[in-house]
Amino acid sequence: MKRAVLWDSSAILALIDRDDRNHETAVEIGMGLAKDKRPAFITNYIEAETHALLLRRVGRVVASRWLLTAGLPVLDAQRNEVEAARLLIARFSDKDWSLCDAISFAMMQKRAVRTAFSFDHHFGQFGNFNVLGLTSA
Repeated sequence: MKRAVLWDSSAILALIDRDDRNHETAVEIGMGLAKDKRPAFITNYIEAETHALLLRRVGRVVASRWLLTAGLPVLDAQRNEVEAARLLIARFSDKDWSLCDAISFAMMQKRAVRTAFSFDHHFGQFGNFNVLGLTSA
């Protein structure tokens, strides 16, 4: 999965919600990733987080449609990745990373994924990845 890209909930929301301030940038990045045929995935935690964000921002119909038809593969976090995420939160206690964010970081590290598509500044704080969205915004 070295060329794979983890898609964060912030990127998915920006793609779907035309009123999101990052919508145009998200569309541009998403089209570039599709053109380059970059493998993409989300975590099961990102799936749940995205559904909740979409419910709140664009409503039940769109959120349900995304949940039932999204084409991104969902990788389930393994127990050791969840534990690694908890350790990251403990180690970086000055950061306000969510468990979902930390699981993304742990999964990316374990799977040697170097790129995330996100508008969430927490990915930039972690600092070990190329973050599409933060560098393009």
